[in-house]
Amino acid sequence: MPGGRLTQQERQQIALGVADGLAYAEIARRLDRPTSTVTREVMRNGGPTAYRADLAHRATEHRTQRRRQTAPRDPKAPPQTDGRDTEAVREFEETFTTVLMGSGMPKMMSRVMACLCLTDSGSLTAAELARRLQVSPASVSKAVAFLDSQGLVRREADEGRRERYVVDDDVWYQSMMASARSIAQVAEIARQGVGVLGPGSPAAARLENVARFLDFVSESTARAAEQARDILHSKPDTAPGEPGPAGPASPASPETAPGVPGPANPL
Repeated sequence: MPGGRLTQQERQQIALGVADGLAYAEIARRLDRPTSTVTREVMRNGGPTAYRADLAHRATEHRTQRRRQTAPRDPKAPPQTDGRDTEAVREFEETFTTVLMGSGMPKMMSRVMACLCLTDSGSLTAAELARRLQVSPASVSKAVAFLDSQGLVRREADEGRRERYVVDDDVWYQSMMASARSIAQVAEIARQGVGVLGPGSPAAARLENVARFLDFVSESTARAAEQARDILHSKPDTAPGEPGPAGPASPASPETAPGVPGPANPL
């Protein structure tokens, strides 16, 4: 497997693959590169709809120059002591961060979320996050406030009365339910607009369709989250689709969930 940075020619091949709708894994196979390399490359340079090989190449050169000008990492940063490949973990954390950013999450919030998710404990203090990410405590505080508002982290006090930020088994469920509520609120506002604009007008008809669509999405999201919640508590040795040691079988997929029609082109 080749190492080193992507060449401009490889970036052009990535751009062609993305334009053709190829999966990142297929593009990576053709380049003989890890899938994570292609994923990170695309997501950090505009995403699949805006990726341009020449712009990505110039941006990478600019980032490389900036890294050379910055100070070395803090020697006090905690080393890996769990037998894991430090470079592989760092690369995966960068990929995870980049994909979170591609989903719409701001950069610092994505870095904090990825950092928390990659810890075995699932929790860190503000000081630990600041040290690991090499950022100011104020940046951590702002990022945590955002993640907390989205239901992605929760706060708890440790023995030293310091506040810890936690991502636990239920955090993704809570986030999905918060998303469903937010979508439902937009649907309700859209429906209010129908009365303001007058039934029968083109704008009102458009808003009514938007409200109906978002109602369905909100209800489906909440229903799917409820059905899949047990997956978040599955034991590592539980095979997908099999009953857990003390729990019910894994919930039905969206294609077979009662009352929820499956997508035409499931991912």
